[in-house]
Amino acid sequence: MCRKTSGHVRASARAPEESVTIGGPVTRFAASESAERGFCPGCGASMFWRGHGEGMVSFAQGCLDGDTGLRLEKHIFTADKGDDHEIADGRPQS
Repeated sequence: MCRKTSGHVRASARAPEESVTIGGPVTRFAASESAERGFCPGCGASMFWRGHGEGMVSFAQGCLDGDTGLRLEKHIFTADKGDDHEIADGRPQS
């Protein structure tokens, strides 16, 4: 689903909901019964994914302004990656 939403690989980070601030309007979409996605209503960019009742939000790193200090920790949903994408950096995959 993330590959379809982003068009290819998605770089995201996860944080407690209360620590994430969104500066501007957001369109929310019920992605499933258990989660929602947030999009920019102006350009349609995918901004975040939030599971209901989790207290966490996974947000697109491309939405962040300036340097972040974030570093890649792991690769997730690798069984669903495109066959054109090679992961060879030695980081954990699930």
